[in-house]
Order: sequence, then structure tokens, then C-alpha cells
Amino acid sequence: MDATPELMGISAFGRRVGLAPSALRFYDDCRVLLPAHVDPATGYRYYAESQRARATLLRGLREAGLSLPDVATVLDGPPGRARQVLERHRRAVRESGRAADAAVRAVLDTLPAGPARTEVTLGGAELASAVRQVAPAAGRDPAHPVLGCVLVEFDEDEVRFVATDRHRLSLRVLRPSAVTGPPGRVLVEAPVLVGLGGWAARAAEVTLVAGPPGTPLTLHHPGGAREVPVAGGTYPAYRDMLGALEALPVPTHRVVVDRTALLAALAACGEDPVAVLELGPDRLRVTATGPHGVRAESVTELPALCGETAPVRVGFDPAVLAGALESGVGPDVLLEVPAAPRPALVRSADQGSFTTLVMPVALPDTGA
Repeated sequence: MDATPELMGISAFGRRVGLAPSALRFYDDCRVLLPAHVDPATGYRYYAESQRARATLLRGLREAGLSLPDVATVLDGPPGRARQVLERHRRAVRESGRAADAAVRAVLDTLPAGPARTEVTLGGAELASAVRQVAPAAGRDPAHPVLGCVLVEFDEDEVRFVATDRHRLSLRVLRPSAVTGPPGRVLVEAPVLVGLGGWAARAAEVTLVAGPPGTPLTLHHPGGAREVPVAGGTYPAYRDMLGALEALPVPTHRVVVDRTALLAALAACGEDPVAVLELGPDRLRVTATGPHGVRAESVTELPALCGETAPVRVGFDPAVLAGALESGVGPDVLLEVPAAPRPALVRSADQGSFTTLVMPVALPDTGA
């Protein structure tokens, strides 16, 4: 008799424990929920019934708002340390509960009841969120006006918002509730689109109407309509870049860290041009480096999940990396850093539809 326990594919296991396949892949990358088996030929992940309790507990802890480093402590750390983490988080939740409840009520009060050209219907809050996240990556160089725009692409399955200044690229994908008409794309100046964010967020749904090339983009919701001029020009082939990155081997270095703490560490870099990130087994060190070397007061060590990786150092422009982090959501951020000098991927467990690529910079002490 075969003693090997029955294994489930990632979709079947996800349905059983209440986690999406994308979340399971993320938790595998973060080394907090490894599959029982990975097919060496296909890369498909398989899970055992014995992993169900751990996955359910992981989901519950994440729903309670714990960061991934704290989740890892509860799952695998000493019981005393796990209790300290949970008690600290419970106190923080109680203290912020009233403010969070008031904020949610205020947002709910602003949402009214609500629903040849292409018409695409999106959630108003989702549209506003996508614009808020993507637009900061748009360029500001008058010599390249097309980079000052947000590219809006749409088809029957999804709507993509893209912006880049060549130092970073941000992409947010939304699922429309309704689409009529052919696929298409328009360019809208980033400040114009940002100006519509608050207006769009007040509606349950917003319908985008795209006419023939060169005609304005019209946005409708039950409270009114706005007409938005579109820009001309050819946008960079961002799909080619993403396709090339997907074809590369799995990134060598991954680190999961508290997003707010990393932002604070980058802010401590001040005017120094390079933030050097040093990844270790269980921590991330951020060091500000300028023309006169390292400032001792700007060295910050953060607890992190780095997996089994050799120490690695990579440099970023603090302002560029901070911009990518500020656009994200959720308490944690996952950085995927290739071994070669290629863009680093910034993503979150809380929102798989938003992706940012950030170009590293040379390390000043090595000239790399």
C-alpha cells in the first residue's frame, strides 16, 4: 500500500482553507507556508491535509491584522514570545478600534446606491485607488511628455492603469463589472486623472466611455459626468518589460518586512542619494550612503523574513523606493531582488493586483 499522503493542487487546497492561490504562492515565497511537494518539471505546488491547520491559523492571524514577521513568530516561535506578540497586537487593535470604526462609517456615508464606443464600468473606490497608486510613478520631464501620462488599457477581462518615469513602473489591474465595445487604450495626463480621484470615489460605480482616437474620455456616475482630454504619443512597451522579467529565473533574494518601518528607515536617509539594503537571514539593514560615506545615525535594522539566503547588498534611490512603498497597501511588503542588476519587484500580500518595479542604483562604495 502506498503510504504517501494524498496531495491537493493549489486551487483545491486554497478552497479548503479559504486562501486564494495567489496568497498561497506569496506565503510560499515568504517561507511561512511551504507546499508539501513541488513538481520539479512543472513547478506546480501540492499540499497535504496535515497542512490545513497551519494554513487556517495563518489565514486567521492575517485577517486579524498581524504582520508576517509576527505571524511567523506565532507559528514557529517559542510559546512565550508568541503570547507577547498576540497581546501586543490585541492592545493595538483595541486602541485603534474606535478610530477605524468612525472612518469606515464616514466612508459608507459617502457611497450612494448604485450602475461605436467602449463602455467600461468599474467600482468608484477601486478606480480612485488605482489612480492614487499608479499616478505617482508618472514622469515629470517636459522633454518626455508621454511619460507624464497614465496609460489606461481595457478589454473584456480587465482594465490596466500603468505609469512609469523609467526609474520605476507601477501597474494596477482592475476587474470591470461590465464591458461593451472593443478593446482599447487611452493616455491621460496624470494630474488630470488624479484630480478625478475624489469625485470617482464618491460613487459606487463609474463608467468610462472611450470614443474614437483623439476624442475625450468621458466618466459617468449617478452624481454627474466628467470629460477628460486624452493625450497623443506612443507609450513605452511595458508588456515587453514585464514579459522579459517573467521569463527570468526565480529571484534569488526575497525579503518580507514591515512597510511602515521600512518607509521610516528610508526617511532617515535624508538627502543621501543611496539607501543600501543589506539582507540577512532574519533582518534587513538600511544604511544611508552619500558622498562622504555612511552616516552612523542613519543605520536602521529591521526584523524581516529573508529565508535561507546569503547576505546581499543592493542600493536604491531612497525617494524612488519610498514612493513605491507609499503606493502599496497592507502592513507588509515583499521585495524580490534579482541577483543581476535588474529591476526589483515590490508587491504586497494584501493586494496582488498592484505591482511596482524599481530600478536599483550603483553602490557608491563599490562602483557596482
